[in-house]
Amino acid sequence: MIQNYPNTKTDNVIIRNVTQKDIPKIINLQKESFADMAAYGMIWPKSFLESHIDIFPEGQFCIEIDGKIIGSASSLIISLKTEYMDHDWYNITGGGLFINHDYNGDSLYGADLSVHPEFQRKRMGTMLYNARKNLAMKLNLRRIISGGRLYNYCKYYHIMSAKEYVEKVVKNEITDPVLSFQLNNGFHFIKILNDYLYDKRSLNYASFIEWLNPKYISPHY
Repeated sequence: MIQNYPNTKTDNVIIRNVTQKDIPKIINLQKESFADMAAYGMIWPKSFLESHIDIFPEGQFCIEIDGKIIGSASSLIISLKTEYMDHDWYNITGGGLFINHDYNGDSLYGADLSVHPEFQRKRMGTMLYNARKNLAMKLNLRRIISGGRLYNYCKYYHIMSAKEYVEKVVKNEITDPVLSFQLNNGFHFIKILNDYLYDKRSLNYASFIEWLNPKYISPHY
């Protein structure tokens, strides 16, 4: 049986798996972290978070400081039919319920990551990414993949395509708070995903990102 991710504690910061009692706190966290998306109902309902814990408790993380949850990350395991196939958030996450989670899959899929605004740019997001990386290595998954918001594309869409925008972010000619953070944490941009998620800031585009597990051992080896 797969064991849950062990608690990691640094000073007063604890990273651990999410439990049912954490759900109301995570919903409040999402409302504060994703105020723009919360305005049009794009945050986890209680029943969805319950489903995540029931289906894949090892993949649901939170950061707790002095008893307050200030960050969370949700994930599931999947296999894509082709390595970099086009997809949207709704279908890749089983309608957001993770009912398509597959322990025999080869990819950990990052469905969501949030950090309270007061704790952003303090390496909390990096700690959540590291928890995912540790889990991927523990489970011998080939990679971590996700679709990332192009958070500042709304400021540039009238002068460049989404692909051009990302290329400039990759070259450090433009800073995007989401994609730049992901690149700095070892992820690589693969391609643009169209109509990924209803998101006014990204104009529904997302970046397909990937992190390859350096300790992966192929079962066919």
